[in-house]
Amino acid sequence: MKVVLYMAMTVNGLIAKENDETPWSDIEWESYAKVIRQFKNLILGRRTYEIMNADKNLFSKIGNPFTVVVTKQKLLDTKNFAFVKTPKEALKLLKEKRFSEVLLGGGGTINGAFMKENLIDEVYLDVEPLVFGKGIKLFANADFETKLELLSIKKLSKSELQLHYKVLK
Repeated sequence: MKVVLYMAMTVNGLIAKENDETPWSDIEWESYAKVIRQFKNLILGRRTYEIMNADKNLFSKIGNPFTVVVTKQKLLDTKNFAFVKTPKEALKLLKEKRFSEVLLGGGGTINGAFMKENLIDEVYLDVEPLVFGKGIKLFANADFETKLELLSIKKLSKSELQLHYKVLK
């Protein structure tokens, strides 16, 4: 199973402000939604799920993907949402649902957990022309080292870039 991390970030590697705000451009939000619609699935950490779920129309705007939330909290599964405790449980469930490619959509803690366990195959980073002094890191406080190979650079707009990497294993 191929695991793809897709994130927007500032030029200094932050994926949100300290207050969880993500002031990305419309181009970025459209790009994110398009990728989610292609994969038809999404893996999130609990905090990112709660932020996205607070916007009652957001999941329908992005195509109602089958969403797996990695959390220690015991929550009830629904038609479109499943709750598991570990990254490996998330991948096992998505494999059982017959997905061959899965999309990891953040946040920093879950990104770090997946990378630390060497579960990510490719990384797409949409670099927004912003700098936050404080905020949430792309890989929050995970102790690992990983080498990447740059596969492509795409210009999304006059000021935004998309970097596509392969994770070397």
